[in-house]
Amino acid sequence: MATTPLLPDSRTEPDGSAVIRVLSYNIRSMYDDTAALARVITACAPDLVLVQEAPRFFRWRKKLARLASASGLVTLSGGATAAGPAILCSLRTTVERTEDVLLPLTPGLHRRGFATAVVRFGGARLGVLSCHLSLRKDERYAQGGMLLDRLAGMGVEHAVAGGDLNERPDGRTFRRLAGEGLTDCRAAAPWGGEYTSTPADPHQRIDALFTTKGVEVLGCGVPHGQPGVTGTDLRAATDHLPVLAALRIPAA
Repeated sequence: MATTPLLPDSRTEPDGSAVIRVLSYNIRSMYDDTAALARVITACAPDLVLVQEAPRFFRWRKKLARLASASGLVTLSGGATAAGPAILCSLRTTVERTEDVLLPLTPGLHRRGFATAVVRFGGARLGVLSCHLSLRKDERYAQGGMLLDRLAGMGVEHAVAGGDLNERPDGRTFRRLAGEGLTDCRAAAPWGGEYTSTPADPHQRIDALFTTKGVEVLGCGVPHGQPGVTGTDLRAATDHLPVLAALRIPAA
């Protein structure tokens, strides 16, 4: 039986560029098996985790910090202050700044936001954005434009953005992101599994990672069959499957 090859390990190159692993994961407010969730994240060995549906209510900071600690990471930004998106990072990460952004509220709909940061790995400088876009088409499309504007205003040459788009690749917002200067990592370098929803019956790709120009995508997909990642844990952890990418970031 064929197995999925391993993605490159994180490392800093002699020229100052960096190979990093980025994971995007909707964790459904940690309502499911948090031990399974931590095992999946740990096995993926990410430098950055773009979280969606982080805990937002009672003791949300403690819950998110507990997940980060169980996964060998620390909390970087987001959570309730970004209406759900968050960013976790490894201790390899040097943090320049963070900002949580609340998007305009449409009455009757869930508040949305972005968790953002600017970080460094060796000589590589990177903007980071985690998002969870609206279920409603028109609001989602507008939020896609806000995402592009936010990346453009971060003052960085290279960036990665990702999250739960609530839309498939043929959707208008997904196509807008992939067509306005961003690279859909899965389309650029397919690796692992394609579909992210649902864990019990994967049939659609609604979670994605995107990069700006100049970032080399070494592989991107759902980490099926990787050491430490089991189907049992993937089904128990939450109601989405994670997206893992290996990226090479040029030196600043």
